[in-house]
Formats: sequence, C-alpha cells, structure tokens
Amino acid sequence: MSDVDLALAAIFLLIAIAYSSVGHAGASGYIAAMSLLGLAPASIRPTALALNVLVASIGVWRFHRAGLIDWKRLLPFVLASAPAAYLAARHLHSPELIRHVLAAVLLFAALQLWRTAAGAARDDLAARAPNPTLALLAGAAIGVVSGLTGTGGAIFLTPLLLFAHWARTREASGLSVGFVLVNSLAGLAGLDAFALDWPTAMPLWLAAVAFGALFGARLGTAKLPVPMLKRVLAVVLVIAAGKLVLV
Repeated sequence: MSDVDLALAAIFLLIAIAYSSVGHAGASGYIAAMSLLGLAPASIRPTALALNVLVASIGVWRFHRAGLIDWKRLLPFVLASAPAAYLAARHLHSPELIRHVLAAVLLFAALQLWRTAAGAARDDLAARAPNPTLALLAGAAIGVVSGLTGTGGAIFLTPLLLFAHWARTREASGLSVGFVLVNSLAGLAGLDAFALDWPTAMPLWLAAVAFGALFGARLGTAKLPVPMLKRVLAVVLVIAAGKLVLV
C-alpha cells in the first residue's frame, strides 16, 4: 500500500467527521483530495460515491434514531433526484464537462462549509412543508449534478431547505443525509459499479470513513460544532477546484 493511499485514508477520516456532522457524506471533499493527490480520473467518481454510500448509511441510522429525518418531507426530492442521478451517471461522460461542473460544485461546497463554520444558519424561524412541485424540480436538478460529478447533492439541498424555510438546521441535516444515500446508490447503479476495477486501498478507505462517520454523526446529533475543521476543508476544496480548472 502506497504513501498516497495512507495519506488519503487520513484525509478521508477528517472529511467524514466534518461532513457527517452536518448530514453530508463528504463526496466533494473526497473528490478534492483524490484530485490533489493525482488519482486516476476514472476512479474518482465511483470511489467518491462508494464512500458516500457508507457514510450516508451510518448518518441515516444516527439521524433517524435521533428523530431528525422526516421521510414524508424527503420523498418528493428523492423521487425526482434518484432517476436523474442514475441517468446522468450512465449517459453523461464528457471529461471536460465533468471537470468544469465539478470545479463549480467544489467551490459551492467550500462556500457552504465556511458559512456553516461561521454559524450563519439560524433556527429561529418555523419550517413549512415544501411545495411538492418545487421539491420535484429541485430534486431532479440536484440529481443531474450528483450523477454527473459523483457527489450526493447535500451541498445543494441543505442550503435550499434552509433558504426556503422547508426545514430547520438540524432537520435539514437529517433530510440531507437521506437524500445523499439515495442519490449515491443511484449514481453507482448508473456507473455499473459491479463491473468497475476498484482501487486496492478501498477497504482501508472504507474503514476510515466509517469511523469518521460514526464520530461525526454523533457530533451532529449532539450539537457539537467543528468550525476549524470545516474552514480547513473549505480551503482544500478551493485549491482542488482551481487545479481542476487550470490543469
């Protein structure tokens, strides 16, 4: 096992802790790390999705036990996002398009990490049920980006839920982790995951993110912030986005 594999395991651990604490699975962070350390581009998208599935599964278990996932509220989002993520992963394979959309996703993720680290989210307004039509449209749009880039879509869903007052902060985290799990599974199905050649370090990476997810989800359900880690990750995402655009 190479030094790069071990370094990625350590980085993935930190990413999983920070992201799972807010109901995300970390795909944008995993992609940034793999891009910076020079992993083969063909391996990055499926690897990120596989790590996402494990982290999101743990997050769903944790947040559901804490009563923070409203499955009825989540349904219209995933009904549209799952097929969109599957089709995008299966049929959109332009490397140039993927590279530029991914750079934009990483920048957006960096902004959200920095914003939440600064405590910008507020819980003083009551949440209302989302409009079903708008939820379907939003789910479909996020699903396309998820399937195209290998991310779960939480970095888009969470701010949307908060901006539209469709959920309070911790409720948004619970909804987002369920959303990520469905989209990541759909994306892997679209990439025909069983036919892929996985990196040899995959078991180590899965173990690292599993531990990080268990710890991070506990932080999220216990309301313990991890602001410094989020800011560091935000800087890493910006660097990775720059590399994708300039290289």
